[in-house]
Amino acid sequence: MDDRRSNAFAENPLVGRAVHKMNGAGNAILVLDLRGAGFLPRPEDARALARAPGLGYDQMMVLGDAADAGEAAFMTIFNQDGSLSAACGNGTRCVAHYLAEQTGATELRLATSAGKLFVRREGPLAYMVDMGAPRLDWRDIPLAREADTACVDLAAFGLPPASCVSMGNPHAIFFVERIEDFDLAAIGPRLEHDPMFPQRANISLAQSLAPDHIRLQVWERGTGLTLACGTAACATGVAAARAGRAGRRVKISLPGGDLLIHWREADDHVEMTGPVQVEFSQTLDAAIFSGRDD
Repeated sequence: MDDRRSNAFAENPLVGRAVHKMNGAGNAILVLDLRGAGFLPRPEDARALARAPGLGYDQMMVLGDAADAGEAAFMTIFNQDGSLSAACGNGTRCVAHYLAEQTGATELRLATSAGKLFVRREGPLAYMVDMGAPRLDWRDIPLAREADTACVDLAAFGLPPASCVSMGNPHAIFFVERIEDFDLAAIGPRLEHDPMFPQRANISLAQSLAPDHIRLQVWERGTGLTLACGTAACATGVAAARAGRAGRRVKISLPGGDLLIHWREADDHVEMTGPVQVEFSQTLDAAIFSGRDD
Protein backbone atom coordinates (compact mmCIF):
# COMPACT_ATOMS: atom_id res chain seq x y z
CA MET A 1 0.00 0.00 0.00
CA ASP A 2 1.46 3.41 -0.94
CA ASP A 3 1.88 6.15 1.70
CA ARG A 4 -0.94 8.30 0.34
CA ARG A 5 -3.45 5.48 0.61
CA SER A 6 -2.16 4.49 4.06
CA ASN A 7 -2.50 8.09 5.27
CA ALA A 8 -6.04 8.27 3.89
CA PHE A 9 -7.11 5.31 6.00
CA ALA A 10 -5.26 6.63 9.06
CA GLU A 11 -7.17 9.91 8.68
CA ASN A 12 -10.57 8.23 8.78
CA PRO A 13 -12.28 10.06 11.66
CA LEU A 14 -13.59 6.76 13.03
CA VAL A 15 -10.06 5.58 13.83
CA GLY A 16 -9.54 5.70 17.57
CA ARG A 17 -13.27 5.70 18.33
CA ALA A 18 -14.76 3.03 20.59
CA VAL A 19 -17.39 0.66 19.25
CA HIS A 20 -19.50 -1.55 21.48
CA LYS A 21 -20.61 -5.04 20.39
CA MET A 22 -23.94 -6.09 21.88
CA ASN A 23 -26.94 -8.20 20.98
CA GLY A 24 -30.65 -8.10 21.59
CA ALA A 25 -32.17 -11.60 21.60
CA GLY A 26 -29.33 -12.62 19.30
CA ASN A 27 -29.71 -9.65 16.92
CA ALA A 28 -26.06 -8.58 16.46
CA ILE A 29 -25.70 -4.86 17.20
CA LEU A 30 -22.84 -2.36 17.12
CA VAL A 31 -23.25 0.85 19.10
CA LEU A 32 -21.07 3.73 17.93
CA ASP A 33 -21.32 6.92 19.99
CA LEU A 34 -20.62 9.99 17.82
CA ARG A 35 -22.44 12.57 19.93
CA GLY A 36 -20.56 15.83 19.64
CA ALA A 37 -18.45 14.57 16.72
CA GLY A 38 -20.34 16.38 13.97
CA PHE A 39 -20.12 13.59 11.38
CA LEU A 40 -21.58 10.20 10.49
CA PRO A 41 -19.95 7.08 9.04
CA ARG A 42 -20.05 6.71 5.29
CA PRO A 43 -21.75 3.67 3.73
CA GLU A 44 -18.31 2.24 2.92
CA ASP A 45 -17.33 2.62 6.58
CA ALA A 46 -20.42 0.67 7.62
CA ARG A 47 -19.57 -2.09 5.14
CA ALA A 48 -15.96 -2.22 6.37
CA LEU A 49 -17.08 -2.57 9.98
CA ALA A 50 -19.50 -5.36 9.02
CA ARG A 51 -16.58 -7.27 7.46
CA ALA A 52 -14.13 -6.69 10.32
CA PRO A 53 -13.26 -9.84 12.33
CA GLY A 54 -15.48 -10.04 15.39
CA LEU A 55 -17.46 -6.92 14.55
CA GLY A 56 -19.97 -8.39 12.10
CA TYR A 57 -23.38 -6.98 12.87
CA ASP A 58 -26.99 -6.99 11.75
CA GLN A 59 -27.46 -3.29 12.52
CA MET A 60 -25.10 -0.53 13.61
CA MET A 61 -26.66 2.10 15.85
CA VAL A 62 -24.83 5.42 15.50
CA LEU A 63 -25.58 7.95 18.22
CA GLY A 64 -25.71 11.61 17.30
CA ASP A 65 -26.81 14.74 19.11
CA ALA A 66 -30.50 14.98 19.90
CA ALA A 67 -32.43 17.89 18.42
CA ASP A 68 -34.90 18.20 21.30
CA ALA A 69 -34.33 18.64 25.01
CA GLY A 70 -35.23 15.52 26.94
CA GLU A 71 -33.98 13.16 24.22
CA ALA A 72 -30.83 11.23 25.00
CA ALA A 73 -29.64 10.82 21.40
CA PHE A 74 -30.59 10.64 17.74
CA MET A 75 -30.00 7.18 16.26
CA THR A 76 -28.86 6.65 12.68
CA ILE A 77 -29.18 2.97 11.81
CA PHE A 78 -27.00 1.19 9.23
CA ASN A 79 -27.51 -2.25 7.72
CA GLN A 80 -24.55 -4.47 6.80
CA ASP A 81 -24.64 -3.33 3.18
CA GLY A 82 -24.31 0.35 4.15
CA SER A 83 -27.97 1.14 3.55
CA LEU A 84 -30.01 2.94 6.18
CA SER A 85 -32.90 1.64 8.25
CA ALA A 86 -35.36 3.87 10.06
CA ALA A 87 -36.07 1.46 12.91
CA CYS A 88 -34.44 -1.35 14.90
CA GLY A 89 -36.15 -2.38 18.11
CA ASN A 90 -33.43 -4.73 19.34
CA GLY A 91 -30.79 -2.11 18.60
CA THR A 92 -32.81 0.50 20.45
CA ARG A 93 -32.75 -1.67 23.57
CA CYS A 94 -28.97 -1.99 23.24
CA VAL A 95 -28.59 1.78 22.92
CA ALA A 96 -30.85 2.26 25.94
CA HIS A 97 -28.66 -0.07 28.00
CA TYR A 98 -25.48 1.68 26.87
CA LEU A 99 -26.91 5.06 27.93
CA ALA A 100 -28.59 3.79 31.10
CA GLU A 101 -25.31 2.33 32.31
CA GLN A 102 -23.70 5.75 31.83
CA THR A 103 -26.41 7.85 33.43
CA GLY A 104 -28.38 5.56 35.74
CA ALA A 105 -31.60 6.50 33.93
CA THR A 106 -34.46 4.00 34.01
CA GLU A 107 -36.44 5.82 31.31
CA LEU A 108 -35.07 7.32 28.10
CA ARG A 109 -36.33 9.04 25.00
CA LEU A 110 -34.53 8.42 21.74
CA ALA A 111 -35.14 9.69 18.22
CA THR A 112 -34.81 8.20 14.73
CA SER A 113 -35.79 9.35 11.26
CA ALA A 114 -39.04 7.40 11.79
CA GLY A 115 -39.95 9.21 14.99
CA LYS A 116 -39.39 9.30 18.73
CA LEU A 117 -39.12 6.22 20.95
CA PHE A 118 -39.69 5.82 24.68
CA VAL A 119 -37.68 3.12 26.49
CA ARG A 120 -38.09 1.84 30.04
CA ARG A 121 -35.70 -0.39 31.93
CA GLU A 122 -37.51 -3.50 33.20
CA GLY A 123 -34.55 -5.30 34.78
CA PRO A 124 -30.73 -5.37 34.81
CA LEU A 125 -30.64 -6.54 31.18
CA ALA A 126 -34.24 -6.11 30.02
CA TYR A 127 -35.96 -3.13 28.38
CA MET A 128 -39.36 -2.20 26.99
CA VAL A 129 -39.47 -0.05 23.85
CA ASP A 130 -42.61 1.80 22.79
CA MET A 131 -42.29 1.33 19.04
CA GLY A 132 -45.22 3.60 18.20
CA ALA A 133 -48.25 2.79 16.10
CA PRO A 134 -48.02 0.41 13.14
CA ARG A 135 -48.69 1.79 9.68
CA LEU A 136 -51.20 -0.32 7.81
CA ASP A 137 -52.17 1.73 4.75
CA TRP A 138 -50.56 0.49 1.53
CA ARG A 139 -49.09 3.95 0.84
CA ASP A 140 -47.40 4.10 4.25
CA ILE A 141 -45.68 0.70 4.14
CA PRO A 142 -45.12 1.43 1.18
CA LEU A 143 -46.46 -0.92 -1.52
CA ALA A 144 -46.15 -0.27 -5.22
CA ARG A 145 -49.90 -0.32 -5.76
CA GLU A 146 -53.14 -0.30 -3.81
CA ALA A 147 -53.82 -3.55 -1.96
CA ASP A 148 -55.46 -4.97 1.13
CA THR A 149 -52.38 -4.97 3.37
CA ALA A 150 -53.72 -7.88 5.43
CA CYS A 151 -53.74 -10.09 2.33
CA VAL A 152 -51.11 -9.28 -0.31
CA ASP A 153 -50.86 -12.13 -2.80
CA LEU A 154 -47.38 -12.27 -4.33
CA ALA A 155 -48.00 -15.72 -5.87
CA ALA A 156 -44.46 -16.74 -4.97
CA PHE A 157 -42.77 -19.96 -3.82
CA GLY A 158 -46.03 -21.61 -2.76
CA LEU A 159 -46.44 -19.12 0.06
CA PRO A 160 -49.83 -17.86 1.24
CA PRO A 161 -50.68 -14.16 0.89
CA ALA A 162 -48.57 -11.85 3.04
CA SER A 163 -49.67 -9.48 5.75
CA CYS A 164 -47.79 -6.19 5.26
CA VAL A 165 -47.04 -3.77 8.09
CA SER A 166 -44.66 -0.86 8.58
CA MET A 167 -43.00 -0.35 11.94
CA GLY A 168 -40.89 2.45 10.53
CA ASN A 169 -39.59 -0.06 7.98
CA PRO A 170 -41.61 -2.33 5.65
CA HIS A 171 -42.45 -5.92 6.62
CA ALA A 172 -44.12 -8.79 4.78
CA ILE A 173 -45.21 -11.64 7.07
CA PHE A 174 -46.20 -15.06 5.73
CA PHE A 175 -48.09 -17.32 8.15
CA VAL A 176 -47.20 -20.92 7.33
CA GLU A 177 -47.93 -24.31 8.85
CA ARG A 178 -44.23 -25.16 9.27
CA ILE A 179 -41.31 -22.80 8.83
CA GLU A 180 -39.09 -25.75 7.85
CA ASP A 181 -41.12 -26.25 4.67
CA PHE A 182 -39.53 -23.12 3.16
CA ASP A 183 -35.91 -22.10 2.58
CA LEU A 184 -35.93 -18.47 3.68
CA ALA A 185 -32.25 -18.06 2.85
CA ALA A 186 -33.11 -18.80 -0.79
CA ILE A 187 -36.43 -17.00 -1.15
CA GLY A 188 -35.75 -14.06 1.16
CA PRO A 189 -33.52 -12.10 -1.24
CA ARG A 190 -36.03 -12.40 -4.09
CA LEU A 191 -38.99 -11.40 -1.95
CA GLU A 192 -37.02 -8.51 -0.42
CA HIS A 193 -36.65 -7.08 -3.93
CA ASP A 194 -40.14 -7.97 -5.20
CA PRO A 195 -41.56 -5.11 -7.32
CA MET A 196 -44.40 -4.78 -4.81
CA PHE A 197 -41.90 -3.27 -2.35
CA PRO A 198 -40.40 -0.04 -3.74
CA GLN A 199 -38.23 0.35 -0.62
CA ARG A 200 -37.57 -3.38 -0.37
CA ALA A 201 -38.99 -5.30 2.61
CA ASN A 202 -38.14 -7.43 5.59
CA ILE A 203 -39.49 -10.93 4.94
CA SER A 204 -40.77 -13.15 7.77
CA LEU A 205 -42.09 -16.68 8.06
CA ALA A 206 -44.43 -17.02 11.05
CA GLN A 207 -45.77 -20.22 12.60
CA SER A 208 -48.59 -20.04 15.16
CA LEU A 209 -47.84 -22.31 18.13
CA ALA A 210 -50.66 -21.10 20.42
CA PRO A 211 -53.00 -18.09 20.61
CA ASP A 212 -50.30 -16.26 22.57
CA HIS A 213 -47.15 -17.76 21.03
CA ILE A 214 -45.66 -17.43 17.52
CA ARG A 215 -42.43 -18.78 16.10
CA LEU A 216 -40.64 -16.46 13.65
CA GLN A 217 -37.77 -16.50 11.17
CA VAL A 218 -36.67 -13.28 9.48
CA TRP A 219 -34.80 -12.20 6.37
CA GLU A 220 -33.82 -8.55 6.95
CA ARG A 221 -33.42 -6.21 4.01
CA GLY A 222 -29.81 -5.17 3.63
CA THR A 223 -28.65 -7.82 6.12
CA GLY A 224 -30.02 -11.30 5.39
CA LEU A 225 -31.00 -14.07 7.78
CA THR A 226 -30.85 -12.87 11.36
CA LEU A 227 -31.26 -14.45 14.78
CA ALA A 228 -33.78 -11.78 15.76
CA CYS A 229 -35.53 -8.69 14.43
CA GLY A 230 -37.49 -6.50 16.82
CA THR A 231 -39.53 -4.62 14.25
CA ALA A 232 -40.42 -7.92 12.54
CA ALA A 233 -41.63 -9.28 15.88
CA CYS A 234 -43.76 -6.16 16.36
CA ALA A 235 -45.14 -6.36 12.82
CA THR A 236 -45.92 -10.06 13.29
CA GLY A 237 -47.76 -9.39 16.53
CA VAL A 238 -49.88 -6.78 14.77
CA ALA A 239 -50.50 -9.01 11.74
CA ALA A 240 -51.51 -11.94 13.95
CA ALA A 241 -53.95 -9.83 15.94
CA ARG A 242 -55.46 -8.36 12.75
CA ALA A 243 -56.03 -11.86 11.39
CA GLY A 244 -57.45 -13.25 14.63
CA ARG A 245 -54.49 -15.60 15.02
CA ALA A 246 -53.48 -14.09 18.38
CA GLY A 247 -54.53 -11.57 20.95
CA ARG A 248 -52.83 -8.24 21.48
CA ARG A 249 -50.25 -9.79 23.80
CA VAL A 250 -48.05 -12.45 22.27
CA LYS A 251 -44.66 -14.07 22.73
CA ILE A 252 -42.57 -14.15 19.57
CA SER A 253 -39.87 -16.85 19.57
CA LEU A 254 -36.95 -16.17 17.22
CA PRO A 255 -33.78 -18.26 16.78
CA GLY A 256 -31.94 -15.89 19.15
CA GLY A 257 -34.56 -15.67 21.88
CA ASP A 258 -38.02 -14.48 22.85
CA LEU A 259 -39.62 -11.04 22.58
CA LEU A 260 -42.88 -10.03 24.24
CA ILE A 261 -45.17 -7.90 22.08
CA HIS A 262 -48.15 -5.90 23.31
CA TRP A 263 -50.24 -4.00 20.76
CA ARG A 264 -51.96 -1.55 23.08
CA GLU A 265 -55.63 -1.00 22.41
CA ALA A 266 -55.74 2.40 24.14
CA ASP A 267 -53.43 4.23 21.73
CA ASP A 268 -52.51 1.64 19.07
CA HIS A 269 -48.84 1.68 20.09
CA VAL A 270 -46.74 -1.50 20.07
CA GLU A 271 -44.62 -2.32 23.09
CA MET A 272 -41.67 -4.69 22.69
CA THR A 273 -39.90 -6.13 25.74
CA GLY A 274 -36.75 -8.19 25.52
CA PRO A 275 -33.17 -8.82 26.67
CA VAL A 276 -29.84 -7.13 26.05
CA GLN A 277 -26.40 -8.73 26.17
CA VAL A 278 -23.09 -6.86 26.27
CA GLU A 279 -20.27 -8.66 24.46
CA PHE A 280 -17.22 -6.36 24.29
CA SER A 281 -15.89 -2.92 23.40
CA GLN A 282 -13.09 -2.22 20.93
CA THR A 283 -11.13 0.77 19.68
CA LEU A 284 -11.26 1.09 15.90
CA ASP A 285 -7.96 1.06 14.04
CA ALA A 286 -7.03 2.07 10.51
CA ALA A 287 -6.61 -1.54 9.33
CA ILE A 288 -10.39 -2.06 9.53
CA PHE A 289 -10.89 0.50 6.77
CA SER A 290 -7.98 -0.56 4.57
CA GLY A 291 -9.73 -3.34 2.64
CA ARG A 292 -11.30 -3.06 -0.77
CA ASP A 293 -14.91 -1.82 -0.72
CA ASP A 294 -16.93 -3.65 -3.34
